[in-house]
Amino acid sequence: MPDDATPTNTEWVLTISCPDRPGIVHAVTGILVQLGANITESQQFGNPDSEHFFLRLQFVSAATEQEIANALRPVADELSLEVGLDRVGRPVRTLVMVSKAGHCLNDLLFRQRSGQLPIEVVGVVGNHTDLAGLAEFYGVPFHHVPVTAESKEQSEATISELVDSLDVELVVLARYMQILSAELCDRLRGKVINIHHSFLPSFKGARPYHQAHKRGVKLIGATAHFVTTDLDEGPIIEQDVARVDHNQRISDFVALGQEIEARTLARAVKWHAQGRIILDGQRTVIFR
Repeated sequence: MPDDATPTNTEWVLTISCPDRPGIVHAVTGILVQLGANITESQQFGNPDSEHFFLRLQFVSAATEQEIANALRPVADELSLEVGLDRVGRPVRTLVMVSKAGHCLNDLLFRQRSGQLPIEVVGVVGNHTDLAGLAEFYGVPFHHVPVTAESKEQSEATISELVDSLDVELVVLARYMQILSAELCDRLRGKVINIHHSFLPSFKGARPYHQAHKRGVKLIGATAHFVTTDLDEGPIIEQDVARVDHNQRISDFVALGQEIEARTLARAVKWHAQGRIILDGQRTVIFR
């Protein structure tokens, strides 16, 4: 998070989630008016099913983070607001976890280097060493953390230590072919994004392209979702598909699927880093 030395006229992003009731927007924007802020972007959504309200504002202000937080606190207490506040464009410290497939890692690192993603990849964790050279090419430290049935607890302890020591804010499972423990999922709730090489909820588990090919599907896809203790059932962030037909082989499915996976994951990571995703129970609200 930014500190009190933030320069004047900084652009901020404010996200709010709370029980729905009249007057929320008026109360929040009234505080920003008192701070002399200029709102540059505003999106809101009220979910009649969950009876919750969601708001995302971008605004320019000379106030510091602490001054904004202090001004919002009375309203937050009164209306039971869950508040997120950050500087627009600040690179989110990200740890990417991989196994052997490199297409998603390569895409994320390229997009970061070219300025397309507001993230800072502070490390790559691999349970194999196949992608160490790719991380080295982009100048990112690679951490080999092998996982076996006997070493899983120690491996996750090592990962937790890396999250703490590197001040990690987001963990991306870029085709990391290991299941995280319930303890780690709970600790990092809402901060771990996975790419599943299938259009969930269909074809869950292993070898989804083989399952899809066997069933003669006409669409294949990929799903980016938050990781929870329920395998492949966390809140969905983004999905994408492509058409296929009987002429294509499994290898064609895989190649096309990898392209979909990379772009779907990149969108999910970008939206998260921009503060455009708010959890709504088992669903997500995406302010694109």
